[in-house]
Amino acid sequence: MKDYPIVLSIAGSDPSGGAGIQADIKAVSACGGYAAAAITAVTVQNTLGVSGVEYLPADLVERQIDAVMSDLAVDAVKIGMTGTAPVVEAIARQLSRHPVLYVVTDPVMVSTSKDALTMPEAVEALCTCIFPKSHIVTPNIDEASRLAGFRIASVDDMDRAAVMLRDRYSCAFLVKGGDMGGDSTSTDVLCDIDGLVHFTSDRIATENLHGTGCTLSSSIATFLGAGRPLREAVHSAVTYVHRAILAAAQLRIGHGHGPLRHM
Repeated sequence: MKDYPIVLSIAGSDPSGGAGIQADIKAVSACGGYAAAAITAVTVQNTLGVSGVEYLPADLVERQIDAVMSDLAVDAVKIGMTGTAPVVEAIARQLSRHPVLYVVTDPVMVSTSKDALTMPEAVEALCTCIFPKSHIVTPNIDEASRLAGFRIASVDDMDRAAVMLRDRYSCAFLVKGGDMGGDSTSTDVLCDIDGLVHFTSDRIATENLHGTGCTLSSSIATFLGAGRPLREAVHSAVTYVHRAILAAAQLRIGHGHGPLRHM
């Protein structure tokens, strides 16, 4: 086990601090790692929603990644919001130039407030350029439905989608069930080389869920970078996120979907 894994987050910036790069840095730090960051986009957002997005030029994103990976001994990479196809292609080039054992991809398509964050052509580029280089991909229900090509409405559907996507892209898939609703528990479904496993948590009555997906994927990357096996890393990350949601349940930060309590 590595005491202080170095994790590079490649994602967008959230000025309100609850999601994106800011959430990733907090989560990696809280889980015992060192966080580096390459920014793909600057968003104008707060807990109420996203009112603007400026995608950075692919060359600038690529140079950020190269600067970090040519210097730091990166143990794991977390990929979040990519925005455009040229940025995805730039990330893929750098992953080929600087291979790392663990790549965790959160295929961010929309925000918690349902604002679009990624161009459709970038999603296609993720599928062809990034997923095959990933150790695990962590879509939510809507993202997994889009990737699998059918509407996911039950845990059985999550199982089916996770197996389908694992087989299609030859990497593990964690389909997150937090948005499905309708029960006192939430189930996340992991499909890896050994098959399916469910991670079930009690639901917490709170609106403070801003950046949950970012936090989960970056904490998985940290635990993988520390040397934990995949299932143990996912279990530890799910537990950490549940505790961070619980700790933030009564916080009043902003007037909308507040952040988790990462620390």
